Amino acid sequence: MGTHYQGTKAETDALNAYIKLMRAAESVTARAHSVLPKEITLSQFGVLEALLHRGPLCQSELAGKLLKSGGNITLIVDNLEKAGYVSRERDQDDRRFITVSLTPKGKAFIADLFPKVAASITREFSALSSAEQFTLGWLCKKVGAPTSATPPTP
Repeated sequence: MGTHYQGTKAETDALNAYIKLMRAAESVTARAHSVLPKEITLSQFGVLEALLHRGPLCQSELAGKLLKSGGNITLIVDNLEKAGYVSRERDQDDRRFITVSLTPKGKAFIADLFPKVAASITREFSALSSAEQFTLGWLCKKVGAPTSATPPTP
């Protein structure tokens, strides 16, 4: 189902593409992440995955990588810390910086879980050829890049 908005062709084309993009993203995300245990959120998984593959990161780096606010990352890390998956350490030189690291329990948990999620995402994208996956990635990156266009004035 597309937009019912009766705007210009450029507007309806953009809105229809946006609707399809969002529906596809929501649908694929729900199916691909159905392998996540019920006690872990998608955002928590994102933090654990980033720490597994990038190593310890400060909370502001995690927020940037996951497109979350600082306050939201604090809550996510709080819950992961309560579960015993991560630990935090304040920087001795600049106490504003808090480095988040996987605990042994967290590393074992995400190391076991990640291959299942990767296999699920691979299955979801098997509907596309490798070239189509590349093109989709390129298009998403192009659409997601900040533009230099000035927003219209009201």
